[in-house]
Amino acid sequence: MSKPQHGDRYVEGMATRRSVLGDAHVDRAEVAKTEFDIPFQELITEAAWSHVWSRPNITKRERSMITIALLAALKQDEEVAMHIRASVNTGATRDDIREALLHVAIYAGVPAANHAMKIARKTFDEMDAQAGKS
Repeated sequence: MSKPQHGDRYVEGMATRRSVLGDAHVDRAEVAKTEFDIPFQELITEAAWSHVWSRPNITKRERSMITIALLAALKQDEEVAMHIRASVNTGATRDDIREALLHVAIYAGVPAANHAMKIARKTFDEMDAQAGKS
C-alpha cells in the first residue's frame, strides 16, 4: 500500500481523532484499512475530525454529547458504543450521556433512546470491568 501525502487538514484531523478515540483505537483502524477504503478514511479524518471536531466554537464534551445523541437517533449501535467509550477522553460524563439520550427520546423517539440506553449500560459495564482489570 503506498503512503499518501497528507495536508494540514488531515494532520489536524488525525490529531483530534487520536485525542477523542485514543491511540489504540486509531492504530487498529489504521492497520485495518485497505486500498479500497483509504479514500473513505481520509475523508472522515479531514471532514469529521478536522472540519467539525477541531472547530473551537464548542467543546469536545459538547460535541461528544451531540454525536452520541445523533448516532442514537440514527440507531448506529457500534458508533454509539464507540463514542460512549471515547467520552472518557472528551469529558462527557455518564450524566451528560443520559441527558443526551433523554433528548433523543423526545426528539427522535422513545424506541431509539431505549435501545441507546441499553447500549450505554452495556458499554459502561464493559468499561467498568476493563477498569477493574487495570
